[in-house]
Amino acid sequence: MKRLLFSILLIILLITISGCGLFNLDGWVIPDDTEFLALIQELDTPQKIGEYMKENFTYEIHDYYAPDPYTLYLIKKGDCNDFSTFGTFIAEYHGYETFQIKIFDNTLYQHYVAVYDEDIWYSITDCQNYYFGFDNFKEIVEYVCHIRLKTWTEYIVYDYWNNIIEQVTK
Repeated sequence: MKRLLFSILLIILLITISGCGLFNLDGWVIPDDTEFLALIQELDTPQKIGEYMKENFTYEIHDYYAPDPYTLYLIKKGDCNDFSTFGTFIAEYHGYETFQIKIFDNTLYQHYVAVYDEDIWYSITDCQNYYFGFDNFKEIVEYVCHIRLKTWTEYIVYDYWNNIIEQVTK
């Protein structure tokens, strides 16, 4: 009985700490796939990236792994962090300064959004939806939680290389 209880607690702990994770784009090599390379060239704005994801990807939770952008392109199924990584990779390729925000909201999972610096404002892709007109990261978090009917408790902003650049606890 003790082993069963221990196994259950271990599984719960692993699920809790694994959740959605960020794929590390630092050092990732773009595959030599002409269709994928053409897509990267075509998706030259955050809005186009969001529209592409909305039309071509299906939401599916990936608890135990975070696919690279090419794998997401191939399988066409992903969750918030997968979409966030895909969006930041392509936008960064086109010269946008990009970020990812990890939002905690007292649930088992965290939520990720991709953030794009478009000079006059920040825009985001929240899963496959594109929104624009934000002045700062906190405003983005407030908006995302509002539309998801959640209350944030903490958020962490990562740059393209997964360095923490801002962390706020409510």
